[in-house]
Amino acid sequence: MTIARVDRRSQRSPARSGATGATHGKDSSALRRRQRRRSRLTALAFLAPLVVYLAAFYLYPLYRNLDLSLRDYTVRSFVAGDAPFSGLDNFRTVLGDPTFGPAMRHTMIFTFVSIAFQYVAGLALAVFFNRHFRLAGTLRALFLIPWLLPLIVSASTWSWMFNSESGVINYALHLVGVSPVDWLNSPDWALTSVVIANIWIGIPFNLVILYSGLQNIPAELYEAAALDGASAWQQFRRVTFPLLRPVSAITLLLGLVYTLKVFDLIWIMTKGGPGDASSTLATWSYQLGFGTLLPKFGPGAAVGNILILIALVFGLLYIRVQRRQEA
Repeated sequence: MTIARVDRRSQRSPARSGATGATHGKDSSALRRRQRRRSRLTALAFLAPLVVYLAAFYLYPLYRNLDLSLRDYTVRSFVAGDAPFSGLDNFRTVLGDPTFGPAMRHTMIFTFVSIAFQYVAGLALAVFFNRHFRLAGTLRALFLIPWLLPLIVSASTWSWMFNSESGVINYALHLVGVSPVDWLNSPDWALTSVVIANIWIGIPFNLVILYSGLQNIPAELYEAAALDGASAWQQFRRVTFPLLRPVSAITLLLGLVYTLKVFDLIWIMTKGGPGDASSTLATWSYQLGFGTLLPKFGPGAAVGNILILIALVFGLLYIRVQRRQEA
């Protein structure tokens, strides 16, 4: 009888152990699900402030600007909120306006000329500081001052320097025997003045990004090129510039998106004038919406949306380039 009982217990023990293992498996899976749920809730808790910030300061203003461009707003209807829907009429008005062509042309000139000179000067300075000579860090820090200054300070300083009567630039021209130039009040020189100021402001950004890119190029490549008899220019053309192309692409695209929407510098220096000589899409949008006693909210918002669309195209191009570099 004893042997039979032992055999029965031995036959039942595997089943019991299997049931116990299944129970532990269910408990562990339930525990993992709870942990994953807690991780998701924690992640959502951290994301919530960012989502609220983006919705309040980006999505809602974009929605309001789009709504403004699709309705016939006046001062009364803007306050009352009962502006009639006008569809694409504001965009047709803007595209048919004589100011649209010059504003678009000035925007392109201001953007691409600024970007070209900022990149060339920034690259030259980055290569210069990459030599690691004495006081290189101090000088590099001093070159960041234009980037760190508030734009209102930079624009006011350049306005004083370009002053036709008391500006230091005309004084310097007088010392070398050149006639003074009416920089800010001449239709021929107003756009050039704001481009020069914007180039000065944007050079430090290019310097910082390109200098960081140069730090990632192995020194062994330059040593091998020098052993092969390559000159300094050949090293730059064959080693530095090709390896710097990914960083250069990001620098140019970021600068492009930023420069497209520059407003405060131009407005402080010339207010888009004289006439429309230095007006861009950004300044024209402000003039339409806030620059007159009878503001044109709809057309002003339409110009702003056109500028947003242009910047969005280049922003998507930047994302595509960045993904290609990460792949």
